[in-house]
Amino acid sequence: MEQEFDLDLFAAPTASARRPNAPLAVRMRPATLDEVVGQDHLLGPGAPLRRLVEGAAPASILLYGPPGTGKTTLATLVSSAIGRRFVALSALSAGVKEVRAVIDDAKRRLSHSGESTVLFIDEVHRFSRTQQDALLGAVEDRIVLLVAATTENPFFSVVSPLLSRSLVLQLQPLTDTDLRDLIRRAIADERGLAGAVTLDPDAEDHLVRLASGDARRALTALEAAADTAVATRDGSIDLATVEATVDKAAVRYDRSGDQHYDVISAFIKSIRGSDVDAALHYLARMIEAGEDARFIARRLVVHASEDIGMADPTALLTATAAAQAVQLIGMPEARLALAQATVHLATAPKSNAVINAIDSAMADVRAGGAGLVPAHLRDGHYQGAKKLGNATGYRYPHDVPDGVLTQQYPPEELVGRDYYEPTARGAERQLADRVPKLRRVIRGD
Repeated sequence: MEQEFDLDLFAAPTASARRPNAPLAVRMRPATLDEVVGQDHLLGPGAPLRRLVEGAAPASILLYGPPGTGKTTLATLVSSAIGRRFVALSALSAGVKEVRAVIDDAKRRLSHSGESTVLFIDEVHRFSRTQQDALLGAVEDRIVLLVAATTENPFFSVVSPLLSRSLVLQLQPLTDTDLRDLIRRAIADERGLAGAVTLDPDAEDHLVRLASGDARRALTALEAAADTAVATRDGSIDLATVEATVDKAAVRYDRSGDQHYDVISAFIKSIRGSDVDAALHYLARMIEAGEDARFIARRLVVHASEDIGMADPTALLTATAAAQAVQLIGMPEARLALAQATVHLATAPKSNAVINAIDSAMADVRAGGAGLVPAHLRDGHYQGAKKLGNATGYRYPHDVPDGVLTQQYPPEELVGRDYYEPTARGAERQLADRVPKLRRVIRGD
């Protein structure tokens, strides 16, 4: 629901951050832009957010990035820096009524006292289209300056009119160096652990790996390990302490947004590139994130023909069998069949001759290259067919020793047109020799 904050609270750590029992991630929330780690592309000299904070013309902004990269922190810091009243709405609980109430109040304040309002909406992608549409007029007329944050690609989750009225700024996962700086600052800073613990290098490495670019996760894991170290030992955090308190890394994946498409794209491209290890990584990532196993199986079946084809005809059999296994036994056991198919396809010889062939043939058909079926190939089984000349002159290939004879098969307009061009990879190598010989016999060359 609606919350109002005094702007001076964002010029220094918030009241909750000053509480000694507040979570470490809250206590260490940056009080100034200079304390923010990472996001140099947005905060460096001349970068968009830096210019906005230093006096550039205010603009509504959409901060887009994964969890723990500083979206909420940056929103509050920007609001503080430009000196406006700050109102926050929770996209989880606010509706159109609450949005309109904030806008109406902002209008009154602007007309009576000239006081401007910054409206911060976290997780804006959770707003419905109607709720987002309710913001348009106020954003357009600058009744409010919108600062919105989202973990999902706004080009999928935010309405186009709102996108066109806002500056979209993408935050990146923190680098390992950023996370190390953050962890070391939290250990030393009076707001954090104030030097009460020490951290072994291998334990720090593990915390960085576990965080997976997420500052909040890094600090939460550090706090849990510090509590254990202080309670059970001399305050030294070693690798065993971290492993005992945090046992799993975050999986960055969303089944309906851009990461869904990015990961499956990387999966297929890794198979196409014959990198079996990368392919298995992306498969594991999708499985751990709860991706629909049927979707993965369908992509494997498509890939078996698109990028392998006749270079290894058994690839399609393996992929199809994996898809059937998903239907028959389900997850988690079907992960084995998916992994087997992934390994088979990634290590198979590659050929795109099949997709090139069918796409070329379809292009000719779309361009009007669909002439009459030659008379000798037409159906001759119905009464009167021979009177029309159908099936007359057809030569039966099994009547000759090699089973191949000279005969026109395509329409007249497409005689001599080659679609399938076998590669010299894998089993297709044999076809690369055989197909030209077949064409010479069939065409009488």
